[in-house]
Parts: sequence; C-alpha cells; structure tokens
Amino acid sequence: MLLTVDGSVGEGGGQILRTAIALSAIMQKAVRIVNIRKSRPRPGLGIQHVKSIEIARDMTDASVEGLRHGSTEVTFHPGPIKPGNYTINMGTAGSITLALQSILPIAAYAPGPVTLDMTGGTDVKWAPPYDYFHSVTMPALARFGFHIESSLLARGFFPAGNGHVIVRTSPSALQGIDLTEPCGIAVEGVSASSHLPSHVCERQAKAAVEYLRSQGYDVGDIQLDIRNDTSLGSSITLYKGLAGGIALGERGKPAEKVGREAASQLAGALKSGAAVDAHLADQLIIYMALSEGESSISASRLTDHTAAGIRVVEQMTGRKFEIKRIDEKTLIRSSGTRAE
Repeated sequence: MLLTVDGSVGEGGGQILRTAIALSAIMQKAVRIVNIRKSRPRPGLGIQHVKSIEIARDMTDASVEGLRHGSTEVTFHPGPIKPGNYTINMGTAGSITLALQSILPIAAYAPGPVTLDMTGGTDVKWAPPYDYFHSVTMPALARFGFHIESSLLARGFFPAGNGHVIVRTSPSALQGIDLTEPCGIAVEGVSASSHLPSHVCERQAKAAVEYLRSQGYDVGDIQLDIRNDTSLGSSITLYKGLAGGIALGERGKPAEKVGREAASQLAGALKSGAAVDAHLADQLIIYMALSEGESSISASRLTDHTAAGIRVVEQMTGRKFEIKRIDEKTLIRSSGTRAE
C-alpha cells in the first residue's frame, strides 16, 4: 500500500520530506510525498534534497519517481537497507548536516557499519553547523544508544562550500530516553574561520564569553579553529549540555556581533530550563518514534519544524505524541509502543 504524505502541512519545509524518506526506508513502506516545500519561495526539491534522497535510494536500492530539482512530488519504494561506504557530494555549499538528518536514521538500521564521506557545506545558513552536530546532536543521539563517530576534514562556507566530513555508524538498538532536566556544567564552544585573520575567531569568542558571563553563566573552553580551507567565512557554536547557540559571520557584520548573537541564542534556551534547545528537538522526534519504549524531552519551545515532524511520524508509525507547555518550556512525550 502506498502511503501519501502532504509536504505542505504545517511549516511545509524540508523537514517533512527528510522524515518521510527516512521512515519509508526504515519501515520498508513505499511513500509518496506531494506538495513538497509548497510554502517556500522556490517550491519543490532543492539540490540538497535531491542528493539526500539519492543516498537513501542507494542505501536501499529504492525505486524513485520524481527525483529532480524543482519536483513537488516524489515516490519512494525502498528495498532492504545495506551497510557499506557511501560518497555524497552536496554540490557547492549544500548542507551536510541537513542531509545527515535524513540519512542517519536509516544508517542506524543497517545490518552493518556505514561510512558516509560527504562534501558540501558545513557552516551555512538555515542549517546546524558541523560543530553543533558534533557536540550537541551526536551526544543526544548517543543517549538513544546510537553509535556514531565523525571527523571534520575541511570547513565549507557559502558559497564555495567544499567542506569535507566523514561519519561512521554501527548497527544500533535505539532505546527510549528521558531528557527533561538540563545537563552540562559550563558553556563550551568553537569559534571557527577560514581564510580570515585570526583576530576574527578571537573577537567572536571574546564577545560571546563577555555576554554569557554578564548573564551569570560559567564559561569553560571556547576553542579557536583557524583554517585556510577552500571557502571563506566564520562561525561560532556555543553549547551547554544539549542546548546550543549558533551564528555565522557575514560580510560587514562585526565579529563581536556574531559572538553575541550565538551567546544570546544559547542564553535564551538555557533560561527556559529545558534540557534541549528548540532546534535539537526537531532532530530527535524521529528517534523518539523509532526507539523501544517511551521517550520524553523538554524543549525551550515548540517550532513549526518540530510540530511538522510529529505529524509525519504519527501518520507513518502510529506512534502517539503528547505535548505540554510547562512554565517556559515544552514537554514532548512519545508513547511506549515501538514503531514496527
């Protein structure tokens, strides 16, 4: 039976597509996604969406219809998930971390190790930077029992891209989690740049530290990652436990403003008293739906992305979610019945 998912529901963005393709591959159920990114200025599949589906296709020997740039409808008929080595070139600065949101859940259910050799954007707009993936997303997924290793070989900023990341996974039995209480002792982070003077990284980090301390937060090690990779740009990622704040440098934007932006974002998440920030919650919904047993997380807020993800996993897996607003945070709980 072919299941149809409406890609225009809720925020109508790429999260619906990524979640539907991953669940289709894992559950071995064909899916048709219609009205893809209908609410966006440029509806349909972007290049990075095409690349993500291509890898899901290769990992499952899937039959795919409508897989082209700009397509607003895709049909995905998966076969069994295969372990192995996969090479992905996102093209210029297409986001590596967004592609991983679709690919990693599939890799968790491969019967053997998976290696993903990925080229593209590591620090680009509208996507979590690599440092967030490595220091916030990966530790959260480890709580489910998902075994992941990653290494950053080169950074990729917009527009040149050419970042290089290698991710390795092992077969994992996902278990339910309780992430309702904040964790972490002090704020840590990475201030990064490529083809820029070293003082850019230093000023980003200094401004972030000053802001956070003025708000009463302890700050530990903020690493400086100064590179001369192919692309030019800067970023800063800050985190305490499983809550993060991120900002990207831009032409004409002072480094101090970049640092304060990331620090303010993190401080807002921490002030809520939630265990995870709103953007991490987006990424955890699919794992909550697939894991054995009940899962609970507290998020700083419920985004449209998260709400859309919940709708898709409820439709495709039958798993039910409960959402409650408690003080300044949102409690999200999945039922204890594992998706089959």
